[in-house]
Amino acid sequence: MHKNCGLLLKNGDMTFKLIEDKKNHIFSVQELNMATKQILESSLPLLWVRGEISNFVCATSKHWYFSLKDEQAQVRCVMFRHKSQYLDWLPKNGMQVEVLALATLYEARGEFQLTLEQMRPAGLGALYDAFERLKRKLETEGLFDTARKRPLPFFPAQIGIITSPQAAALRDVLITLAKRMPSISVVLYPTPVQGEEAAQKIAQAIRLANERAECDVLMLCRGGGSIEDLWAFNEEIVARAIFASRILMVSGIGHETDFTITDFVVDQRAATPTAAAQLVVPERQELLQRVYHLAQRLARGKQRQFERVMQQLDYLQRRLVHPALRMQQQTQHLNHLQQRLQIVLTYTLQRQQWHWQSLQQRLRAAYPNIEQLGARQIVLTHQLQEVMQRTLQRFNAHLSVLQQHLDHLDPQQVLARGYSMVRDAHGTIISDSAALPVGAHLDITFAHGWAHVELTNKGESLPNLDIGGNKR
Repeated sequence: MHKNCGLLLKNGDMTFKLIEDKKNHIFSVQELNMATKQILESSLPLLWVRGEISNFVCATSKHWYFSLKDEQAQVRCVMFRHKSQYLDWLPKNGMQVEVLALATLYEARGEFQLTLEQMRPAGLGALYDAFERLKRKLETEGLFDTARKRPLPFFPAQIGIITSPQAAALRDVLITLAKRMPSISVVLYPTPVQGEEAAQKIAQAIRLANERAECDVLMLCRGGGSIEDLWAFNEEIVARAIFASRILMVSGIGHETDFTITDFVVDQRAATPTAAAQLVVPERQELLQRVYHLAQRLARGKQRQFERVMQQLDYLQRRLVHPALRMQQQTQHLNHLQQRLQIVLTYTLQRQQWHWQSLQQRLRAAYPNIEQLGARQIVLTHQLQEVMQRTLQRFNAHLSVLQQHLDHLDPQQVLARGYSMVRDAHGTIISDSAALPVGAHLDITFAHGWAHVELTNKGESLPNLDIGGNKR
């Protein structure tokens, strides 16, 4: 007893030290059972134990009670509801199982028992080991890489389903697809999903679907079952066929707690076949709602664009100047230039006159005998007159050019050349016959007089007349 106590103390357990400190203490049964429970739970880790189930009882509380035995011994076991609810199978007497359990003592009766964390049929350990080895291998090779996974199309035109024609999962998927999108097209690639040849047949169905290339999405479906039932989806040949598929693939295998190698390789994993159908196809009502919202956004966008165009049109109309107003502005500008030219000419003549008088005064001062310089004065006077004459000629020529420009802009001059001005009943000047209906009343202004006419015919041009009105 003391030898074991020393071993447990090395492992950090203080229970035996407490007992040794109280070796003369008389324990109650409760204290003894409590101390024994603490020693067991702190000394033994979680253990995998193999044996045969007997005396199995499922209590009304959903807790499981049974014995686990072999040829030499047996031990009581309990699996509480919060653990047993994750098992998709029900244990039976005589079944060989493997349990992951904590060794403990039921204090009330002083019974040694195992409290179970997990339970699986015997022999599944090898399957789990094979599952983990293949999972690590494929993950290392990059088959699970999320970067290669493709997003689902928003609205697939055709969906392929790889499953057994007799599977209940197929019926659930078809019902879900019909409810969500009745018009969706479905192609079934029949294959067994359980048994020795299932993995090979599933891989062949995936390759066939890729060769035919008639679907946008491929669904792998199967209902729930044991790990042996689902093992075809843990085979390497299926995983590599999925990885090589050019068509996006979705899995819906088993229940929410079931995970297969297939689930890690496909582009999208759903918890169940029904969930896979919901994932692949949008609901018709949701789609109609989305189309409605998009139509509203489009209408609002078009309305905003129309308002911007109208605002720009209003701005351009405010900037647009009527031809008559433009002509008036040019006339005012020419009058202003004429006034400035008159001022410049007057100022230039005055400066020349002042300069001549200054020269005359300087001449008188330098040469008091003016009579002797009479001839010189006559010459200078003649030169001055010539300069003034040339200056006046230049300014008069420039003034004539400006006057000609002004005359060309005069509406009366334009009318005198044979043109006329057409106004509608509202007084609006008409420049395009397309704006007039046949029968419209028009006022035409000529160089001399006006006329009121009714439009009987119209066209874009008169091909037999030149601009001057003479026949070609």
